[in-house]
Amino acid sequence: MLFYFVALLVTLVDQGTKIAVRMYMEVGDVMRLGDSGMQLQHYENTGMAGSLFQGNARLFGVIAVLFIAGILYYRRKGEIRGFWMQAGAGFMVGGALGNALDRFIYARVTDFLVFPSGRGILNLADVAINIGVVMIIIGMLIRAFQSYRAKRLRNALPKN
Repeated sequence: MLFYFVALLVTLVDQGTKIAVRMYMEVGDVMRLGDSGMQLQHYENTGMAGSLFQGNARLFGVIAVLFIAGILYYRRKGEIRGFWMQAGAGFMVGGALGNALDRFIYARVTDFLVFPSGRGILNLADVAINIGVVMIIIGMLIRAFQSYRAKRLRNALPKN
């Protein structure tokens, strides 16, 4: 249930912010967010990360659908379990779905977040995918530590 809740929430928030950007900002418009150095800039990307492979939005939409199918397959097999893994997979699927919707509906992805580092321009789907990756790594580390601890306990028990 957590997986589906996170995926749906991420998709809805992502699509809502993109709709707001498309409604209230022209492509190329820039809005500074206080003194944080962060800004909003309306950008339309027909490629992938870093504006690579422009004009292939729908192809990357198909790749996103395949990615989502892969996550659903591994969930069904029981490979993705526990809070961190379920939530992380939800963030990744919600982000992939948010960008896939843009790719299929508009043949481009609406980006608008520019961080102070100035490296690239993102949207909330991209941020969610990154959060999901970190959560999956945390889940994998927790699982590895639990397995290691269980193995040490088994080895410490006296043998009959």
